[in-house]
Amino acid sequence: MVAALLPWPAVATPAIQTWQTSNGARVLFVEAHELPIVDMQVIFGGGSSRDPAGREGLALLAGGLLDEGAAGMHANEVAYEFERLGAVYGADVSSDSSSLYLRTLAAPEQLDPALANFRRVMLQPDFPQDAIDRQRKRLLIGIQQKKQSPAALADDAFKAAIYGDHPYARPEEGTENSLPPITRSDLLAWHRQMHVTGNAILALVADLNRAEAEALAERVAADLPAGAAAAPAPPVPVMTQAIEKHINFPSTQTHIVVGQPGMKYGDPDYFPLLLGNHILGGGGFVTRMFKEIREKLGLSYSAYSYFSPRREAGPFAASLQTEAGQAGQALMVLRATLDQFIKEGPTQVELRAAKQNLTGGFPLRMDSNRKILAYVGVIGFYGLPLDYLDQFIGRIEAVTSAQIHDAFSRRLDLTRMATVSVGPAPEAN
Repeated sequence: MVAALLPWPAVATPAIQTWQTSNGARVLFVEAHELPIVDMQVIFGGGSSRDPAGREGLALLAGGLLDEGAAGMHANEVAYEFERLGAVYGADVSSDSSSLYLRTLAAPEQLDPALANFRRVMLQPDFPQDAIDRQRKRLLIGIQQKKQSPAALADDAFKAAIYGDHPYARPEEGTENSLPPITRSDLLAWHRQMHVTGNAILALVADLNRAEAEALAERVAADLPAGAAAAPAPPVPVMTQAIEKHINFPSTQTHIVVGQPGMKYGDPDYFPLLLGNHILGGGGFVTRMFKEIREKLGLSYSAYSYFSPRREAGPFAASLQTEAGQAGQALMVLRATLDQFIKEGPTQVELRAAKQNLTGGFPLRMDSNRKILAYVGVIGFYGLPLDYLDQFIGRIEAVTSAQIHDAFSRRLDLTRMATVSVGPAPEAN
């Protein structure tokens, strides 16, 4: 608790070392000797934004099938091998990337067989047809379930509104029309294209020294074929006009989302926008939105906003859920709150409180190897400076209210935002 109160630069941040393996995969490594554990993540560019037209959902389907049989081993055998070693495997797919994760004890008796199993999954997935059919069915059921979730409907409609024909508008899980045509050949082709050295980033947080980490990285990347990085998503077009969309849904509540494309990783306005959003709606129960919409008027249990940076401009969204009969008033107050913040920026009191909250809580963001690994992966994949964590608190402390006002007034425009609502028909409110 004391560490969270210490001023910058007293907060210790992990030193990140970097190099390339002999076959060209980039490595980022943090020594962590507190626990005898190796945490690793292999990140491949591409993600759902690179799904071929008409095959949306391919990346997510493939990522979920990597451990469903590999190198002739059945899925149960793969899972048992990790389990008996006390190792943890995971996979994830986002719009920009797909990744594989392994946690294992650092002792060779556990590390060596766990790594061998991990490499089977990464390099030699079998994509058995029964597993393909099972995973596809699971995704299709999930798509049906989303139709019963106002929040999910609002999120998908919002992405479609702000991104239009851009790949970021695509649902990661695909659609009822795009999943059925995906074949085993499509999955194998995806694997051949994406799992190559030029498209790989290896992040390591481990109880190893540099020489041991280099040797481990060589073993992880061995047999990855040569290949180029996946083409990134194209730049996100700027919205030129407001878009309004309502989806009728038989509920007592109305979900409202207002926003537009926001910022990307490495954005020159990143820190003013990050801190400003913490004040506006990203900082919990003390934000401008929460006070205006929840505390003063009781129009919503929660009201929040966020920037979600990606390789290209991720979404900025301000959202709330309210009683259907109050939807019009809640939306009016939400827009007024956004408008005032964009035009005036934060007060000095809000600025000081937000800085204290973000900097005071920063050590808690790095209090485990897994959290550090997540940062290291982002730094490597998105090309952020290696001293990003070292500079974080100082960059936050240096932001002024004028910089926040300038960034928000340049980057956000209510006259060019999308407004999506899901609930009873407005005329019935």
